[in-house]
Amino acid sequence: MKPLLAVCSPLAVIAALAAPVSGETAKTADRAALQALNGTFHSPTVEEWYGGYGTREFVFADGQWSLTFVHALDPGMTQRTFQFRTGGGYAVREPSEAVPGAFQTVFDEDWKHLTLLTPVPEIAAAMGMADCGLTVNLEADISKTGCAAWRPVAVCGEDHDLLALTADGLHFGVRPADNDMCTVEKTPKALLTAVVAR
Repeated sequence: MKPLLAVCSPLAVIAALAAPVSGETAKTADRAALQALNGTFHSPTVEEWYGGYGTREFVFADGQWSLTFVHALDPGMTQRTFQFRTGGGYAVREPSEAVPGAFQTVFDEDWKHLTLLTPVPEIAAAMGMADCGLTVNLEADISKTGCAAWRPVAVCGEDHDLLALTADGLHFGVRPADNDMCTVEKTPKALLTAVVAR
């Protein structure tokens, strides 16, 4: 097993380990279909993330979106470390030049909420959460303050991502190691494996 600090570094915890997928797979949905998404999309299985494992759940309704991400140190998701939630409006923009079938999409992050799920102070400290004023199992609004790798909404209130809908499910872009997708220049150039409709 990797050392705790390596396993739980705040930047590494956020970035996805999943391999990019080809933009040339199945036929993709058009811009209008993506802008009109309604439903819940979730990880089909527990996914590997740097430093551990996680599950993603996205909810789309009436031009709004939300994400619930849960991280754990083990593939059985029994050693949970944190839950992060965010959401807002979103706008599907021009087609991606780097990934055929995907569209550049701006996801507003109007709010950011974080729940520390581990009672182990060393793990919280290794993730950069020790000084965020968090109470275990109590969700905190970090919209104004930020915490660890999450910046305050006033500093980073938009996520410049990719979005594509194929026969496999809904694809988002591969996040950089520093989790910074706050500007259009940071838009990913590859897709993650799909989340699927529930």
